[in-house]
Amino acid sequence: MKILVISDLHAHNDVLDKMDSLFEQADAVVFGGDFAECFKPKTGKAALEKLCAKHDTIFAVLGNCDNEDFMEELENQDICVEKALVFHEGLGFAGSGGGTIFTGKTEFERTEDEVLSDFDIVLNSVEQSGDESLWQSLILVSHNPPVADKLDSFDGEHHAGSQKFTDFIKEHKPLAVVCGHIHEGAGIEKIGDTVVINPGSLGEKETYAWLEVAKEGDGWKVVSSEMCKL
Repeated sequence: MKILVISDLHAHNDVLDKMDSLFEQADAVVFGGDFAECFKPKTGKAALEKLCAKHDTIFAVLGNCDNEDFMEELENQDICVEKALVFHEGLGFAGSGGGTIFTGKTEFERTEDEVLSDFDIVLNSVEQSGDESLWQSLILVSHNPPVADKLDSFDGEHHAGSQKFTDFIKEHKPLAVVCGHIHEGAGIEKIGDTVVINPGSLGEKETYAWLEVAKEGDGWKVVSSEMCKL
């Protein structure tokens, strides 16, 4: 499965028209949040509609610039994985929206515990089934990044990610993690055995990523991952 990974459109909707050939190559699209322009949450709806017109299989969460109530719009478009566990051809997607508290001025800021609580549905599913192998078939989509080497750094020195999310990844070892939020942190790293991708801001920097995965035994494996720019 070839997955197009994008985030942080911020209502720069015209950039999507430059990507028609990329959408055609993709088996699925993961969007890491921030449909809307910062401090202009009403711009999110046009961005959402434009994105949904580009592909039939999209998995998305809200960003910190999106109003929390906007999740209903994602659900109406059947692309929301926030607080949910969704399977597509045996590959699981679970999401968490918003960003951890930073400026306190954007639409959707939350504590680390609140961000991680969106993944309770996965923890409960594993507990009920007793099947820890679920994690190896799961891509976590979180607007807020974990603490990493560079993916959550806005100046190369200071980090805005969640240490609790990093610990969560190390403990549960999901197949991959897609995040966003920190435009300057665009890149691909590994936390333990997990591939973590911050595709950067599609809207402002025109960066994106590819993630290719394949079935392996009862789970999945990452075949390749690549950062790209339009």
